[in-house]
Amino acid sequence: MILCGMIIGKAAAIFDGKHATLIQAFGPEARGSAASAQVTLSDEPIGYPYVRRPDVLVVMSPDAYTTFLPTLKEGGTLLYESDLVQPDHQVPAGVKKWGVPATRLAEELGRRLVMNIVMVGFFAATTQLVSYEAAKKAVLDSVPKGTEELNVRAFEAGYNFGRELLVGEGHRVA
Repeated sequence: MILCGMIIGKAAAIFDGKHATLIQAFGPEARGSAASAQVTLSDEPIGYPYVRRPDVLVVMSPDAYTTFLPTLKEGGTLLYESDLVQPDHQVPAGVKKWGVPATRLAEELGRRLVMNIVMVGFFAATTQLVSYEAAKKAVLDSVPKGTEELNVRAFEAGYNFGRELLVGEGHRVA
């Protein structure tokens, strides 16, 4: 999740010309422990970087769903890993819910590890808070050398899944 937040912030601030902040938190365990990233995006300078009631909440695990769902703003957007998270009656009123099988899409590409990059693509497509071009550039600028092709395919898998979902629901997609 931290890398997702870094990529989204970089896409907005460096490649889309917006303002962005990132606050990250992770447990003391090794890879796979609980982690969160709070990203604030704005067309104006950001005076307070902490996110109390997010407009968009991205969750990749049942624990993250349980922990962070109560903070989601009424009328916000919930993006979730659909094979791992099952939204329930606790979702606030008016929340848009869109799921992506990020783990499965990553596994189809041969590396489960890129599920976070699938989610970055899904985020870019469904929220349209960062442009496709900016998000793709930020992915390329943020992943280890030698993994660029795999990560771009992961990004595009998430992005295309999100676009198809929106078009299927009758949304206008840029």
